[in-house]
Amino acid sequence: MRIEMEKSRVMFYPENAEEKAKLKALWKIMVDCVGYSRKMVPIGEYVPEKNDAFASFHIEGLNPQDQPFAEVRAEEDVDAYCKICNKVLIVKAGEVIPLCCGKMMEIID
Repeated sequence: MRIEMEKSRVMFYPENAEEKAKLKALWKIMVDCVGYSRKMVPIGEYVPEKNDAFASFHIEGLNPQDQPFAEVRAEEDVDAYCKICNKVLIVKAGEVIPLCCGKMMEIID
């Protein structure tokens, strides 16, 4: 992933399909369609000289117990519903149940 900075703006440019999918998932967690967007704050320090160096961030306003990070796939064709923005999507069997407004969409019976 390429990262560029322009004054106070940071741009992330995914360079392959996996990075695109991860950036899309992060975007859905960070941006709330009708409420407030979340903030990322740094944790610890970033030391690029280390072989296993990585930058770590905490997402404010995100309760890890409420947020499923694992992919949940639909067992059959279903309608998925977002309680926050009222969006409804058709999810085919085997597809990942999407995140919307920072939470996994509900399955409509």
